[in-house]
Amino acid sequence: MRNTSNSKTTTKKKKKKYWNWVWSWSSKWSAMARKRTTRLTFFFSIVFVSLVVFGIFVPVFAPLPPLSSHSHPPIPKTIGARKFEIADDKFWKDGRAFRIIGGDLHYFRVLPEYWEDRLLRAKALGLNTIQTYVPWNLHEPTAGTYNFDGIADILSYLKLCQKHGFLVMLRPGPYICGEWDFGGFPPWLLAIKPALRLRSSDTGYLQLVERWWGVLLPTIAPFLYENGGPIIMVQIENEYGSYGNDKAYLHQLVRFTKIHLGDDIILYTTDGGSRETLEKGTIPGDGIFSAVDFTTGDNPWPIFELQKKFNAAGKSPPLAAEFYTGWLTHWGEKMARTDADFTASALKKILAMNGSAVLYMAHGGTNFGFYNGANTGSDESDYKPDLTSYDYDAPISETGDINNAKFIALRRVIEQYSSEPLPSVPPDNEKIGYGTVHLIKAGDLLDMLHHFDVVESENPLPMESVGQMFGFLLYVTEYAANYNGNGGVFSIPKVHDRAQVFISCSSEHNGERPDYVGTIERWSSQRLVLPNMKCVSNVGLFILVENMGRLNYGPYIFDNKGILSPVYLDGKILTKWKMYKIPLANLNATPRPNPILEASYSRFVDISARKRLKEKSGNVSKEPAFYAGQFHVDKGQIKDTFVSLNGWGKGIATVNNFNIGRYWPSVGPQCNLYVPAPILKPGKNDVVIFELESPNPNLVISFVDRPDFTCGSNPDTAAVAAAVTAAAAAPTFTPPAALTAPATFANAAIPPTSIALKATVGFTAISYALLSLKLN
Repeated sequence: MRNTSNSKTTTKKKKKKYWNWVWSWSSKWSAMARKRTTRLTFFFSIVFVSLVVFGIFVPVFAPLPPLSSHSHPPIPKTIGARKFEIADDKFWKDGRAFRIIGGDLHYFRVLPEYWEDRLLRAKALGLNTIQTYVPWNLHEPTAGTYNFDGIADILSYLKLCQKHGFLVMLRPGPYICGEWDFGGFPPWLLAIKPALRLRSSDTGYLQLVERWWGVLLPTIAPFLYENGGPIIMVQIENEYGSYGNDKAYLHQLVRFTKIHLGDDIILYTTDGGSRETLEKGTIPGDGIFSAVDFTTGDNPWPIFELQKKFNAAGKSPPLAAEFYTGWLTHWGEKMARTDADFTASALKKILAMNGSAVLYMAHGGTNFGFYNGANTGSDESDYKPDLTSYDYDAPISETGDINNAKFIALRRVIEQYSSEPLPSVPPDNEKIGYGTVHLIKAGDLLDMLHHFDVVESENPLPMESVGQMFGFLLYVTEYAANYNGNGGVFSIPKVHDRAQVFISCSSEHNGERPDYVGTIERWSSQRLVLPNMKCVSNVGLFILVENMGRLNYGPYIFDNKGILSPVYLDGKILTKWKMYKIPLANLNATPRPNPILEASYSRFVDISARKRLKEKSGNVSKEPAFYAGQFHVDKGQIKDTFVSLNGWGKGIATVNNFNIGRYWPSVGPQCNLYVPAPILKPGKNDVVIFELESPNPNLVISFVDRPDFTCGSNPDTAAVAAAVTAAAAAPTFTPPAALTAPATFANAAIPPTSIALKATVGFTAISYALLSLKLN
């Protein structure tokens, strides 16, 4: 993880001291929470000591005891009067009735240097509670290796929440959804054989959850409200009623949580506001509070009445745990927008009758690196990856801006029901456009293979099986030249997600570039006809596969990446594969020398020293390549900016070795990637672009002062007009069979006919119509 602090040494010493205190404290806490208070306590203590003396070992992953055998004493309180509880269908904080007016603000989508800034803006909106997920994959990137630094420093985030007077609702999963890669699960789970049954009472899966929570939960235990911290509630799973009905699984999660956090913490579930989802997702018998979510604009009070049927008497304060302020957007769609006044009016219906609500999202942020999620439609090939931006049309924009109609409208409503005067509204942060940057071609991907780790196998393996969890994997093999006289028909029945195919005479190093054959995509999987290569020996076959983001919702969430089937040439299976791992940094990657970036910078410096020419790409090539450049920032001018990639094709952008995310302006709608100021530095700043197919002809990018979500293919005007007219005339809309209604979106927890935001029915119809035109 890149450290953008100006005082690295001091910060590390403080963190080390702080973490030593936390681990010491949490270990004591966890030990206390595990003690039993039955009359046989002394007997069991003697038995335990005897077992230790005689060397008997109890395995960590021993069979889990029955739930009924586990009871917990009240955990000792360090702060006398602090108590958060539920009674009389209300929340109570320190003996006084309390209304939750909260918002989701995910620490892992905001640089740590901006956490406080975003929290202050949430405070100015009138929020008193912050809700956040905890993504397992960010904190345990490889099995048994844990990361709580940088953007993963959740404890520092919790301290800032408390500093500014927020309570916290924590959502540790283990599944979080959230338009986040694999719903927060670490992808190495997919490499375990036999395959785990995630989100179930599968023993192997639960053992790994127990190990992960055995690290996480003791760490956050000191931050529980009754222990002086901000955490008032902890969520069990996430919208489980929209997925399964394994009650044993949910009860085990409750058990794990209480082992480390005790019995006094309020545990809750969140499910869609229908009887079916609540019946499947709630946890009877354990006193778990059931909250609901539903479409913005629905009448909330019948749903809150239904909520009561799934809570104990007097234990059902009305809470919309996800009040949608906007919606997500996939590549190829128009940017989702919702009306400010409509959204504020829907919130008022909840607050006016003493209901509580959590805005999803209060501030969306950014899917930096490779962590964006994806959704599917009718089957797993109907694949829809999410944008790099997670703006969500939230009241606090991706860049923290609040000078907008939605922030103003929501604040006006919240102010009417807030128990305290709202703080003043801070100004938006300044943005700067640093101008045009000319890049040079630093190298073609296929010329850099000697830099990459390689795995060999008879058959192609999934990315997870070779340890390439994110990004790209290059598959290489050979076949006989003049095969069948015409090159042959080539196919990959199953590839996730996008494969670019190249061929060359593998044994003839004559400087000729490989020939681009075509692209096979998950959503089309068409066959390709290979050209006839007159090579002396064999033809080299190169397949670059991009993982565009794992599914985070729905029945197809077990989303391995890479080539997932045999590869055929004229019906015969190709074998003897080499798989090269492309080392592009992810959000939580351990800092280490990157051969690609080092080679790119070296090439840039070399060319810059020899000539000051503004290079052009020359003949447009579909071959993936790296492009590098530099721009200068004066010391007093380090501000937020955006890199515009208009004119480029598809790829990844890094600034100062920080992966700011994916770009795909030819599909849109996102044209510009957000570059937060803390990534920049005074003086020279390095940019490296990994372009997959079509570089800008002039090899230029621009740093501008605003976002842009207007990119993408443009159907002819007549077709657009027809689509708009048809959508406006129809009160309802049925998408084409190849597409899917918004019910498949990651937070959908209620039926397809009602989950679509009513404020954007017209937009939804138009965007489906336009996307159909693009695909046809």
